[in-house]
Amino acid sequence: MDSKFFNLLGLARRAGKLAWGHDTALFAIKGGKAHLCVLASDVSDRLKNEFMRECTYNGRNIKIIELDKTMDEMKSVIGVRTGVMTINDEGFANGLKKYE
Repeated sequence: MDSKFFNLLGLARRAGKLAWGHDTALFAIKGGKAHLCVLASDVSDRLKNEFMRECTYNGRNIKIIELDKTMDEMKSVIGVRTGVMTINDEGFANGLKKYE
């Protein structure tokens, strides 16, 4: 992943457009707020399958990006140790998709 991707991810967090953690991210997806879902490399298969299912359920078409960073490495990038997050702004989501 490009460092610009992680800079933009940090900016989205500071702007309040990021939902992290299982319950918060799932709520954003089910509530129609999420535009992109990001998973750390060391999340469980169960969590990965759950979010893949939710992002495509009932015609939802939320893109999922699986990072090459672990949850601990994500803490250094966005300041929070998390395995799953959603980007809840279309502009930030489109910008992040460019750097994938």
